[in-house]
Amino acid sequence: MKTTTESLQLTGFEEILEDRELTVSSADYSLLTDLYQLTMAACYVGEGLDGRVASFELFARRLPEGFGYAIAMGLAQVLDYLEKFRFSPAQIQALQSTGIFAGAPERFWTLLATARFTGDVWAVPEGTAVFANEPLLRIEAPLWQAQLVETYLLNTINYQTLIATRAARLRDVAGPEAKLLEFGTRRAFGPQAAVWAARAALAAGFDGTSNVLAALKLGRKPVGTMAHALVMAVAALEGSENQAFAAFHRYFPGAPLLIDTYDTVAAARMLADRVNSGEMQLEGVRLDSGDLAVLSREVRSILPGVPIFASGDLDDREIAKLKSSGACIDGYGLGTKLVSGSPVNGVYKLVEIDGIPVMKEASGKVTYPGRKQIFRHIENGQILGDCLALSGENIKNCDSIPLMKLVVKDGKRVQNEESLDDIAKRTAASVASLGPETRQLDNPISPQVEISPDLQSLTQKTKKSQ
Repeated sequence: MKTTTESLQLTGFEEILEDRELTVSSADYSLLTDLYQLTMAACYVGEGLDGRVASFELFARRLPEGFGYAIAMGLAQVLDYLEKFRFSPAQIQALQSTGIFAGAPERFWTLLATARFTGDVWAVPEGTAVFANEPLLRIEAPLWQAQLVETYLLNTINYQTLIATRAARLRDVAGPEAKLLEFGTRRAFGPQAAVWAARAALAAGFDGTSNVLAALKLGRKPVGTMAHALVMAVAALEGSENQAFAAFHRYFPGAPLLIDTYDTVAAARMLADRVNSGEMQLEGVRLDSGDLAVLSREVRSILPGVPIFASGDLDDREIAKLKSSGACIDGYGLGTKLVSGSPVNGVYKLVEIDGIPVMKEASGKVTYPGRKQIFRHIENGQILGDCLALSGENIKNCDSIPLMKLVVKDGKRVQNEESLDDIAKRTAASVASLGPETRQLDNPISPQVEISPDLQSLTQKTKKSQ
C-alpha cells in the first residue's frame, strides 16, 4: 500500500525546481512563507496540537516615527489568500525534496494535501484609523492553519497599511480639491508591491495611478503625462521642444505636457501663444524640477486657465511648504516617498490556545493575552479615545463603538467585498475624526488607548500562571 507521500503526483514538480524566474503568481502563495511556519506546523502535528483552536492577533507595537495614526489596509488581499489557501502535489513534492522535513510525521503531508482555511477572521474595516497595540485582525483557527498564514498576512497588511497611511496624510495636507496621482511603481519594492501600493493609495483617497496593470485590475483608467525622453528625442531629431509637444498632441490631443525639460517659463509662454491663438487645447502642465513654488506662480500667470501638476520626490511636508509659500499647484504626482520609507512593523502573536490565554513577556515585547476588541469613543464626530478590551467584555461607555467585525466564519466570507470608493470614504471620515494634535506633521500625539479592567486583570493572572 502506498503512503500519502509516495502517491503524490509529480506533475509540475520539475517546473518548480527548474524555474529560475522569480515571479510570483497566486498559485505560489502557499510557499510564499517563512520556513519556520512549516516546521512549526510539522511540530504541532507531531505533538498532537495541530487541531487545537488558536487565536492570533496582528498589530503594531508602535507606529512609524512621526505618525500619529495608521490607516488599516490590505484585508481584501488577506481574504482572497485565505479563500485560495492550498498546497498542490507539486509544491508538496518540492518541499519534500529539500530533505528538511525528513523527520516530519506522515500526517503533516496529509494536512498539506487537503489544506483549506476553515477558521474565523475578525478585522478592523479597511480605511479605519488605528493606533499602537490595537489589533487590525484576528485569526481563530486550528493551530496549524493559523500558523501557516502568518507571513503572507503580515506582508500584505504591513505594506498596504504603510502606503494607505502615507496617502491619507498626503490627502489631508493637500486638501480635498487637489488631484493626487500615484506614480510610485518604479520605486516600489517589487512588482507585487507596486500593484498593492497603487491599490492602497486609491483606497486612501488618491484620484488615480500611473500603474496600468493596477488601474485596469481595479476598474480605473490609468493616468499620466509624458517623459523628458520624448521632448529630448524629438527636439534633437526634428528641431524643437514645440515640435515634441505637437507630436504628443497629435496622438493624445490636449493631454498634459511636461514643460521643464529645458526652460520652464519659455515653454509655458510658447504654449500660451498656441492656446490663445486657438491652435491647441491643453488639459494641464507638469513641473518636475526647480523651485516649484516660484515656477508654478510664473506658469499660472502665463497659463491662467491651465491646471498645474507638480512631481519630483514630494511628500506631505513638501506639499505643506509649497502651500504655505503660495504655490499655484492643482495636483501632485507622488512616488518615491509614498511607496517607501519606515515600515509599519506589524507583528502576529498567539493570544489564546484551546481557550487558555497566553502572552509574551520578553522585555520590550510584552503582549496582552486573550481575544480582544477595540471600543472607540466618539463625540461630535471626533475620536476621544479607544479602549482595548477582551472580546465580549461589557464596556461602561454605552456609546463606544466596537471596531473589529466578523468577516470570515468557518472559512466562508460573511461580508461582501467593499469598493475602493467606499474604503476611500471611510478613510476620509477616519482622518476627519482625528484631532489636530494627531494629524499634525510634527510630533503628532495619538489618542489615548486605555486597557480595560478585565484585560488588565487577565494580564496579571496570565503573568502569574506562567
